[in-house]
Amino acid sequence: MAAMTRREFIANGAKWVAVASIPAVLNINPLRALAGAEAPMELVDYLKLFEVDQELIAKIISAGLDRGGDFCDLYFEHRVSNWVGLQDEAVNRAYCNIDYGVGIRVVNGDQTGFSFTEELTPEAMLKAAQTAANIANQSAKPGPVEFSFHRAPNYYPVEKVWADVGIDQKIPVVQELNAKLHDRDSRVTKTRVWYGDWTSTVLVASSDGTLSCDYRPMAEIQAGCTAEQNGQREENSYSLSARKGPEHFSKENLDKVATEAVKNTVVLFDAVKPEAGEMEVVLAAGSSGILLHEAIGHGMEADFNRKNESIYSDKIDQQIAEPMVSIVDDGTWESARGAINIDDEGSPTQKTYLVRDGILRSYMHDLISSRHYKVKPTGNGRRESFRYDPMPRMRCTYMLPGPHTKEEVIGSVKKGIYCESFTNGEVHIGPGDFTFYVKNGNLIEDGKISKPIKDINIIGNGPEVLKRVVMVGNDLEMSVGSGMCGKNGQSVPVSMGLPTTKVSAITVGGINS
Repeated sequence: MAAMTRREFIANGAKWVAVASIPAVLNINPLRALAGAEAPMELVDYLKLFEVDQELIAKIISAGLDRGGDFCDLYFEHRVSNWVGLQDEAVNRAYCNIDYGVGIRVVNGDQTGFSFTEELTPEAMLKAAQTAANIANQSAKPGPVEFSFHRAPNYYPVEKVWADVGIDQKIPVVQELNAKLHDRDSRVTKTRVWYGDWTSTVLVASSDGTLSCDYRPMAEIQAGCTAEQNGQREENSYSLSARKGPEHFSKENLDKVATEAVKNTVVLFDAVKPEAGEMEVVLAAGSSGILLHEAIGHGMEADFNRKNESIYSDKIDQQIAEPMVSIVDDGTWESARGAINIDDEGSPTQKTYLVRDGILRSYMHDLISSRHYKVKPTGNGRRESFRYDPMPRMRCTYMLPGPHTKEEVIGSVKKGIYCESFTNGEVHIGPGDFTFYVKNGNLIEDGKISKPIKDINIIGNGPEVLKRVVMVGNDLEMSVGSGMCGKNGQSVPVSMGLPTTKVSAITVGGINS
């Protein structure tokens, strides 16, 4: 954890709400300051936030194991969410939400019993544990005798915590960004701006005797605009998100959001629709990594492979791509939206090589799948909130840089398309079949970027596309947008990245398609 004082951690009431019905514990304002702290935050501060102690935690875990389950863990969470929106030139939307509770999971073989409670009294938590325990029907197993505290590295230090930023400081940022959108181009007729911040504080305790905790900030700014020219109307958007504090909304970042949102919109006035058919496709560095995430990454999550639902279920240690291709899922990329210090099972995060030199080396594992495969967890057990049980999920998924320059990759294409960003994708996880709408891109003609394109889809199969990667650039970029990944009804923040990458053939849906 980043340094902070224990006194500051417990000090003063939260600024977020003043509602008499909210439990007193929610009036704790966690992590008020980080810079120049007197001493690191300790486990006792998290215990005080959730009004529990190690003895009570051990008692709850023992109740979870009362019917003989193999494993039990508790996931305590305190989350503060804020959102401010501008539309039709007015700041007219805002909300604040505080969420607080514990999820209790009991694992018995490959089966999971799960319950949660928003009431953190001993009676409510014991009852929830007994509910989760019903997944098993054997003799009781002992709970932990004592706990060891795992102190995780901090991959998202912040300069100032969100608890110190009031709505009066957020509204001017939204208004400033709105003005920048109009200043960028006179054709802009309508604007939309969203400003969000989240702060999650989590404590994870498990029957193997480990205790882990994490403080998770998040900042997000999005801008969209509509522009008109000669009766033609186009719209587009751009966003920036990171695990940062208020410093994320710097002048440079606001300028970038405004510039990119307007540029992505007005370029569509001159965009064309290419002919349909199979052709060479170049994926731009950065946010086009969503294709890697959706069409390939999900197939490498261990639960799909444990259930034999993924095409990669029998491919460990086999060549699945050219030797220049290496793919990583990484929780340690500093301040990235998908970074995590620990996963939601308390396992330490890490940098996991999924594909190395074209060979499939690992899946993304949570505790259940790691036990099934007899390997160590990779720190990929994630959940939307304390109301859900964890499962293998991606963090920051990207392809490592290759030997080519961007100019070499583009210059090698006689006729094809250059894809900068995608939206509205659909993927069938098992076989890896996908279709994605190209949000922004260009034609490539005779080795040069030419006209912008719009209104096209690319259609293919993820594993086949991976085999068809024939050039990889040396310009890896991580996406900076507000990516969310949905799976089995749960959404978690993620990041994805890619260097400039050439695929020898993908089906493009254009004219006559």
